[in-house]
Amino acid sequence: MKCSRNILRTAVFGTVVMTCAVLSSFTHVSPSVPQSAGQDEFVYRKIANNAFTFNEKLSYRVHYGVINAASISMEVGGAFIDKNERKCYNIKAEGKTLKSFDWAYKVRDKFESFIDNEALVPISYNKSVQEDNYTDNDLVSFKHNKKKLYGVKGVMDMPEYTHDVISSLYYVRNLDFSKSKIGDKFPIDVYLDNKIYNLGFKYMGKETLNTDVGKVKCIKFIPTLVVDRVFKDQDDMTVWVSDDENKIPIRVKAKIMVGSIKVDLTSYSGLKNEFKALIKK
Repeated sequence: MKCSRNILRTAVFGTVVMTCAVLSSFTHVSPSVPQSAGQDEFVYRKIANNAFTFNEKLSYRVHYGVINAASISMEVGGAFIDKNERKCYNIKAEGKTLKSFDWAYKVRDKFESFIDNEALVPISYNKSVQEDNYTDNDLVSFKHNKKKLYGVKGVMDMPEYTHDVISSLYYVRNLDFSKSKIGDKFPIDVYLDNKIYNLGFKYMGKETLNTDVGKVKCIKFIPTLVVDRVFKDQDDMTVWVSDDENKIPIRVKAKIMVGSIKVDLTSYSGLKNEFKALIKK
């Protein structure tokens, strides 16, 4: 029973957390300015944010097999927040099971990232997780100039410009995939639960999907997963994002040991750019 509950935990909201992480696999792209001015002076890179803006909100539903199991929302705050003398976007993500699914496994998870408005990297990150009787909290400060993470769970070394699972998604939305070729693979370092993961990702071309919000032209990716008690194969997850300047996550599909998961965009508002990937009737 304990193993089944652990799988459900991954299935219901963990899938979306992994989605945010694997989307960040394209963060190998070089910044627009030198990362430092000298050995003793650190200068944050500068990357233009052309993909999202204040008050953007994205909502999703999570299907576990044929069951409508959970909902997810991601929202950008209405103004910059100062963190460690840096102006940051405040982005929140929340996932929760529907009341009709709480009997199987109750999830109430919250994630928050403060993302530097110039470098598009996290300055601070926190999470609050409540899943049945399991609870966990984390609070981390990213010191990119020192290549260190300072958190309630300890201090650890990190590669420069390491992301959390939320910041990674909003950074990757600003990257240009027009020159990517099918099968291209990319690495990335992402922090989660007091560990830094090196993730892999493959670009798989383009595809048009029928969705709740209409027919959407998408870019398709496949992350390389760790085969364990949840996933049978390293290619068991597929991710689609809108093929326009917004690069909104549209759909996630994953096979797991005890069924399948599907995450679909159900509504959006406050987009920075026209939703050109949406095919008008």
